[in-house]
Amino acid sequence: MKTFLISFILSLTAFAQTNQKFEDYFVDETLRIDYFHIGDAKTEMITIDKMFRYGIWAGSQYHLIDNFNNGKYYLKIYDYNSGKLIYSKGFDTFFGEYASGDDGINGVTKSFHETAVIPFPKSKIAFALEKRNDKNELEEFFRTLVDPNSIYIIKDKIADETVEIFKPVNNGDPHTKVDIVILAEGYKKSEKEKFQKDLNRFVGYFFEQEPYKSQKNNFNIYGVFKPSEESGTDLPGADIFVNTILNTTFWSLGSERYLMTEDNLSMRNLAAHVPYDAIYIQVNHPRYGGGGIYNQYCTYTTDNQFAKYLFTHEFGHSFTGLADEYYTSDVAYNDFFKPTVEPVEPNITALMDKKNIKWKKYLSAGIEIPTPWEKEEFDKFSYEWMKERNRLNSYVAELIRNRAPENEIKAAEEEYAMKDKKQSEKVDKYLMSSKYWNKVGAFEGAGYQPKGIYRPMLDCIMFSKGNKPFCKVCEEAIKEVIESYTQ
Repeated sequence: MKTFLISFILSLTAFAQTNQKFEDYFVDETLRIDYFHIGDAKTEMITIDKMFRYGIWAGSQYHLIDNFNNGKYYLKIYDYNSGKLIYSKGFDTFFGEYASGDDGINGVTKSFHETAVIPFPKSKIAFALEKRNDKNELEEFFRTLVDPNSIYIIKDKIADETVEIFKPVNNGDPHTKVDIVILAEGYKKSEKEKFQKDLNRFVGYFFEQEPYKSQKNNFNIYGVFKPSEESGTDLPGADIFVNTILNTTFWSLGSERYLMTEDNLSMRNLAAHVPYDAIYIQVNHPRYGGGGIYNQYCTYTTDNQFAKYLFTHEFGHSFTGLADEYYTSDVAYNDFFKPTVEPVEPNITALMDKKNIKWKKYLSAGIEIPTPWEKEEFDKFSYEWMKERNRLNSYVAELIRNRAPENEIKAAEEEYAMKDKKQSEKVDKYLMSSKYWNKVGAFEGAGYQPKGIYRPMLDCIMFSKGNKPFCKVCEEAIKEVIESYTQ
């Protein structure tokens, strides 16, 4: 009885907080708090950089408290006078990924620029950050007072004559829509038309995919163009560096296909030209690569054979906090998900409680948990391809680095693309032949771990490349996030 009462009270509290009146604590403007996140795997600290006041508040005025319990970090805003929680949001960070890599583990301290975007408060607030411990429990590690009347909050008007704004999808009031901004990266002034064509192409891809297709009216999409001095992006492994507006780069955190930026300031300044809930960076480059950080941003390249998949997959990370479900590819992390701790991500599990698996309501009738599948053979040909892919990528990088003839480079790139496509087709054929195809269960192998971490279905956009749907669990998680912005 005691347990029931506690649960009931907590439910009421969450409901009340979710439905508190926006106008009691906020005005319809945006407060952007920039800060530095500094440290390594064992230590970290926060130092405030600058704060900005501008624009309308693009987010929901109803769902102010984030109850998804997703993300390694949580932003929490408290009314200073009453101590009441008035806004919260879960998120991940590039720092968190760095800290789990070799340099972070070996004690190499590094600084990352980050941003918190919140509705503008009417009165003093406590700005707090929480981080998950080894048990995935949230613990506060930073708190500071923010006075909205401070003379140090910057109120400069956002004005840049070199910036052009496009609105391929405009469904009205940002407060009740998911507002996506797509930023141009690596497009020269003469390539503005290409940016527009690429923008429209990827917007088309987005609404070909469920659940976005059936919810198109719930989105606004903006394209923001600011020309770069040079085309493309950096490829450090091939000794190629170009001057671009957002300073994206391949080989982020040492992974050749990981395409990210550490220039958070430039990204946020460019995005601030429009109301936004989510940021895409559209990188003008033919090489396969991208990345996504939950409630921060995601990237994708425009001109490769898996561009549609890449665009959709990375947004799954950044918008919904979906985990990677694959486990047979090299990544820049060490033990990012531990089989001894239940992950917070909605689409993977350590099966700490088999009877109450987080996607219990979607399980196929009579399915065995964990679900046996044809994993041994899959692992054999997948790991073989991983070795071959690494060899091919290293060869292409070597050719470019040594300034080999263009025809040699092109031939090597075409060989890689052909073999990559064949591997994707092989994966699809193998998985579709399983008796568990289209079944929801708990399939071992996910979150970069071959053992101890499980995914809901054999295949999904978060598992393998190609033109395919989200699994049932991922799709429902995306719907819930859309609802949180649009109700």
